[in-house]
Amino acid sequence: MRFLFSPLAVFMSGPVLACDLALALAVDVSGSVDAEEYRIQMDGLAFALNDSVISEALVRARARLMLVQWTGMSRQQVTIPWTTVDTFEALDAFADRVADDPRVWRNYSTAVGEALETTMAAFSEVGDCARHLIDLSGDGPSNEGIEPKALHPYLRALGITVNAIAIEQSEPDLTAYYYENVIVGEGAFVVTASGFADYPERIRKKLLREVTQQNASLD
Repeated sequence: MRFLFSPLAVFMSGPVLACDLALALAVDVSGSVDAEEYRIQMDGLAFALNDSVISEALVRARARLMLVQWTGMSRQQVTIPWTTVDTFEALDAFADRVADDPRVWRNYSTAVGEALETTMAAFSEVGDCARHLIDLSGDGPSNEGIEPKALHPYLRALGITVNAIAIEQSEPDLTAYYYENVIVGEGAFVVTASGFADYPERIRKKLLREVTQQNASLD
């Protein structure tokens, strides 16, 4: 099995914590996602980031956010690199970039494991954050590349939690698949959207649950 980095050497950057949360947003742009559905995801995500409770929690956490577009094997890309959102202006600017982010691919398969591997490697840049979280959204099970479950030992070793939103528009058992194969880490969970129309509200609730999880440590 190939990996993009040395899993045991990622978080050697020192004990001083500059932020409470590093949150990677991994968005499915595989062939099953049409142009309108892509737009719903990006607009819904940007809208959720601007929710008053979510935005306050992210700013207070001095969070670092990153956006990844993912699809089939060798087709995952960080389209917005790690960005510190320690002011509301910085968060607004990040949300605007999400809403305007152009789609990189549109006609490829669904490689969930590859998406996790690429995103996991990027956490080498944010080792000074207290929490490390991948928020993965998708509308289908992995159908090529590394099996996502094979990455669980490495994600656990690095202290990275993976949560997911299962968009069950054409895959009614996707939530169960994500529970069994994708999510990992203490308190990891799956949120279900029955279709893309439900995505904006479901991603808002998901982010609300994620970013307010440990705010007591910031008081």
